[in-house]
Amino acid sequence: MQVLKGELSILITLVIGGIDVACAQDSMDKLQPLVETSALRLVLAKQVALAKWDNQTPVEDAAREAQVITAAVKDGQSRGLDPTFVSHFFTAQIEANKLVQYVLLADWHRVGIAPAHGPIDLATTIRPQLDQLQRELVRELVDTAAVRASAACHADTAKAVGKYLATHKQDAGSLQEIALDRAMAATCT
Repeated sequence: MQVLKGELSILITLVIGGIDVACAQDSMDKLQPLVETSALRLVLAKQVALAKWDNQTPVEDAAREAQVITAAVKDGQSRGLDPTFVSHFFTAQIEANKLVQYVLLADWHRVGIAPAHGPIDLATTIRPQLDQLQRELVRELVDTAAVRASAACHADTAKAVGKYLATHKQDAGSLQEIALDRAMAATCT
């Protein structure tokens, strides 16, 4: 009887452990679209940097940042999200994007030239894409509310970013990895 209780205890531990692993995998998978959309937003940072190089404009654009955050907060509130959370999340997105811009611009200044490219119009080309990604991010924040409120959110987010980076190794370098970690830093509630 004593052996049976020990075997039963081991079996229960294995089942619970398996459930925990399955829940963590499920949470990580639920966060994946949010991570991917954030990564797409960071891809546009190079285009923004090129436009700012061409126009000799600074990375910092407080008025535009305020517009982005205000629009995101309004969209988020209409979907039941906390305005302070939305503001923090999009501030992290913007800071990550600026990080990429600063590094790229510094690299180009060191060599004295930016990569060859055609004209880039921030207002008519890039900002509409960023605005669309912003709406998708707000929708994904709503879709992931339960996962983002869990005690395991920080670990699940880090694992979701890791999974994304592992499957996009050819596209991601250390700058993109750091920027994506920064962008996702305010994901949990």
